Amino acid sequence: MFLGSNISNFEPEEAHAFLRAMRKMLRGGDALLLGADLKKDPRVLEAAYNDAHGVTAAFSRNILARINRELGGNFDLRAFRHRALYNEEKSRIEIHLESTRSQTISIDQLDLQISFAEGELIHAENSYKYDLDDIGGLALQCGFRRERTWLDQREQFSSNLLSAV
Repeated sequence: MFLGSNISNFEPEEAHAFLRAMRKMLRGGDALLLGADLKKDPRVLEAAYNDAHGVTAAFSRNILARINRELGGNFDLRAFRHRALYNEEKSRIEIHLESTRSQTISIDQLDLQISFAEGELIHAENSYKYDLDDIGGLALQCGFRRERTWLDQREQFSSNLLSAV
């Protein structure tokens, strides 16, 4: 069982490798339940990832907090703005942290200094979105067949029963 939409956080080649590795562990007829976030209106996606409560922004800034804590960085978390944009061509949300001012950051354990211009972006994460044909094609390429799909009421998220062929 691989619930949530963690497959969405894999780059396409990583998603293939993950599902192929899962397939190697299963016998023909065994099943995998795979969750996947579906393609939807870009405005809906961007609103979700740029949520008003700042949950996703806090998660994104945590990358900088970890660098500070674990590698001796001196990122000022308030000097980076969270931005999530939908890249329709690649069917993914792209999470960025945008420098709100010109600044130079030190990371002691890496003996590294990085300068950021105001407006410069750090590309922090991608979240890929699928349609049902994408999921079925991915399954077939990796040795599975999509047997059944369950959708939420608004048809924005899917749970997919894949059987090993």
